[in-house]
This record gives sequence, structure tokens and C-alpha cells, in this order.
Amino acid sequence: MKIIAIGRNYSAHAKELNNEVPTKPIIFLKPDTAVLKDNKPFYLPDFSSDIHYELEVVLKICKVGKHIAEKFAANYYDEIGLGIDFTARDIQAEHKAKGLPWELAKAFDHSAVVSDFLPKSDFANMNDLHFELQVNKETRQKGHTANLLFSFDSIIAFVSQYITLKKGDLIFTGTPEGVGQVKQGDQLEAWLEGKQLINFGVK
Repeated sequence: MKIIAIGRNYSAHAKELNNEVPTKPIIFLKPDTAVLKDNKPFYLPDFSSDIHYELEVVLKICKVGKHIAEKFAANYYDEIGLGIDFTARDIQAEHKAKGLPWELAKAFDHSAVVSDFLPKSDFANMNDLHFELQVNKETRQKGHTANLLFSFDSIIAFVSQYITLKKGDLIFTGTPEGVGQVKQGDQLEAWLEGKQLINFGVK
């Protein structure tokens, strides 16, 4: 299982970090050791003093595919959930300034919180999903998949031209604006179309 994540897929988020809005998907990977499931607590790592949350809709790939045409892409995932892409923003800024890869900032252990997954059939339209993150009962992020720069289907088609997708792979589809730092004692809760899927603490 691999985690494929899409960077800057909401223009407002790209702008809040003073990044250019991309014209094609920006891809990075996380290893399976990044996964944190079952609402287990997230422990702040020693190597960063600025860990940020980034709430995202996550797709679970259901069969092997490569060179997938966009019109067939919807057949390659049958479940969706929520995830939090934890990012060591201080390390990321340092690496970006030097033109280095992001992996140390993005791929560290337990940096990919993953909720339980729901059947895609539970939702009428993948382009009309609302999701929300609260930190300590305060809303920090609200997302709507209608605002994606690159739709779920276009992401799958694009990625599969370069990387073979396999059953069980996860695609983090990008975060909306409102990202911010987490601190010890924070409680993070998130909803997809009104259903709570994430509820865990930071230690």
C-alpha cells in the first residue's frame, strides 16, 4: 500500500502559503509507516516545532490500474474517507528554500491520519462533498470538492500515467485553506457530509 498525495489542489490554500497555483497536479508520496488509524492519538515529533494539520478527502483504490483514461477513473475507487496530512512546516520551508524534496516534512511516521472509509455509493456526487475540521471545537477548515483544481477522476488519470495504482492505495486529494499548527492537548474532529469520521487528540 502506498499513499499518493496531491499538493496545492485548492487555490485558496496555495495562496495562503504564498505558493503559485499549479497548472497540473503536484504529487508527493508517503510510506505505509505514515498511516495513523482508529483515531489513535498523534504524538508530536521531536524534530519539528511547527506541525500543521491539513484535512483532505481520501480515495481508496479498489483495483490495479495504469494509463487510466479520465472517463474510466471513477471505476478505480469505491470508498472514500477523510485524512489529515500532518506537515512539518518548518522543515518544509527549509527544504523548499534549498530546492530539496519534501519527504522529511511530509512522510514521517504517523503523518497520515486516515479515517474509516465509506462506500462511494453513499454519496450522490463526488464533486459536491463538504468536509470540515474543528480543533478544540473551533472550525478551522471547511472544504467543498467543487473547488478542487483537479477532480478526483483527473487525479487518478494523471497519477496512473506515471505510477501504477494498486488495490488498497490511498490518494489524499488536497487540503482547503485554513491550515495551522497543532499543539499538545489539541483535539481534532472532522466531518464528511455531516458524518464525523475523525476524533483524536494530540500528545
